[in-house]
Amino acid sequence: MNFLMTIRIAFRALARNKARATLTMLGVIIGVAAVIAMVSIGQGAQASVNAQIESIGTNLLFVVAGAANTGGVRSGTADLGRRTLTEDDVEAIKREVPTVAMVSPVVSSRAQIVFGNSNWNTSVQGVGDQFQEIRKWKIEDGVFISDSDVQTEARVIVLGQTVATNLFAGTDPVGQTVRVMNLPFRVIGVMSSKGQDAQGRDQDDITFAPYITVQKKLLAITYVQSAYVSAVTPEATHTAQTQITALLRQRHKLAPNEDDDFFVRNQADIAATADATNSIMTLLLGSIAGVSLLVGGIGIMNIMLVSVTERTREIGIRMAIGARSSAIRTQFLIEAIVLSLTGGAIGIFLGILISILIPKILGWATLISSTAIVGSVIFSVAVGVFFGYYPARKAASLDPIEALRYE
Repeated sequence: MNFLMTIRIAFRALARNKARATLTMLGVIIGVAAVIAMVSIGQGAQASVNAQIESIGTNLLFVVAGAANTGGVRSGTADLGRRTLTEDDVEAIKREVPTVAMVSPVVSSRAQIVFGNSNWNTSVQGVGDQFQEIRKWKIEDGVFISDSDVQTEARVIVLGQTVATNLFAGTDPVGQTVRVMNLPFRVIGVMSSKGQDAQGRDQDDITFAPYITVQKKLLAITYVQSAYVSAVTPEATHTAQTQITALLRQRHKLAPNEDDDFFVRNQADIAATADATNSIMTLLLGSIAGVSLLVGGIGIMNIMLVSVTERTREIGIRMAIGARSSAIRTQFLIEAIVLSLTGGAIGIFLGILISILIPKILGWATLISSTAIVGSVIFSVAVGVFFGYYPARKAASLDPIEALRYE
């Protein structure tokens, strides 16, 4: 008996009991669909978080004023009210650290911004002229703050999309004058929309002004609260972090046994941590869904064992007229593989459909994974072979005389 004949006999045997074959495939269908859907959700979340991290800026380091040390107790968090970071420190980083490409001091305040009869409470960030390029944040209308604006302490302001929408509905903001803490500021630009960050905060609910202007006219301070630093390459961020730490310790005259009075945070470390967390979550979701595939495989083995028992006389007749044990084994093995592969194909279609519907129904980001699809196909074949081999071997080992006597 040739191989094609064996395949035809296997399909014919499965077609005899369509309802049982369909129910047998159900476990594999659910398992494959669940794996694809769960991995798509996990990878969608991972891509979303990575996009949010990248939207903050590339090659990015944060230099932040250090935590207070009171009675030997350190809080371990940034204290923006401490005066441990100065404009001279920021200039020194830009001038003396070779792995740094751009630097922008940052000071921040909240204020009520008023235009005509409209007002909006938002964050006013004082930044340098390189801030926009460091953050990779495009201007939608007008221009960003220039070095001249910083040096002349100009009262100019750039609005985020949320602020512009709430203050200037239907009106071009550029060129208009708004009041910030009762001081007039001229709007010179509107930023493009960035949407929400990974914590769900509106990144567009913000405004930008020259940092010296915010320092002197809104906060009445002479220090800076933090700085955004861009390294020359992504690979140079860790070197830059080390060099900045050494430079600031030297400038702040800290003894070897003294703790840093500042923080240098690496965006690459944040991204790597988020990526590792999401990868583990994706693997966990896929593994939980994979249990369904295992249950489906057990179902295939159970049904194939029942099928061997029901067809014992058929097996005996085929052996009596010359069928070899290998042909019998191959037939039942093919039946198991056909069940798992057909279930896998239906499961792939269902999993892709669910992955497409989830963003529309629940609003969750999904990313259909070709790796999960290929892996599901391979796993389906493996399930068919693994769980079909024992019933196939049992069928092939039947004694022809005993099989013919079976009632």
